[in-house]
Amino acid sequence: MDGAGNEAVMPEPRKRIADLLARATLGELQTGLASLDAEPTYSLIRGPETGLVMVRGRIGGGGAAFNLGEATMSRASIRLEDGRIGHSYRLGTDRKAAILAAILEAESQKASSLAVIEQALLVPLTARLAKESETLQAETVATKVDFFTMVRGED
Repeated sequence: MDGAGNEAVMPEPRKRIADLLARATLGELQTGLASLDAEPTYSLIRGPETGLVMVRGRIGGGGAAFNLGEATMSRASIRLEDGRIGHSYRLGTDRKAAILAAILEAESQKASSLAVIEQALLVPLTARLAKESETLQAETVATKVDFFTMVRGED
């Protein structure tokens, strides 16, 4: 528990929440924020800022690293009036979404708010992402080509 009597969320669940918030649409973030009893009062610590990050890759997933290219990213850090701090990093240029994700990340550190955010935002978001992944997997399998070599009778 922290000094304010709130149960702190452990780092691993916080990592999962930050990952999901980074993938949420602006509308989903607004729905999550609206599900809270009152809109939190916050102050900006950093940002919102938009810039570029270098995307790195590896050949075969384990080979030598190489620079694939740059991607646009937005980030924000906020402090709620009770002292909890939230951060967000998102691909793209949507600064408003970065602020909302940071607010929700900070709110999710309180157990009572986490339960509300989980039901209103994180569960539906997880379902949407799973469905999108299944659809992509099905589309990928549909384009699979099997190559084979036929042996000619001349040898």
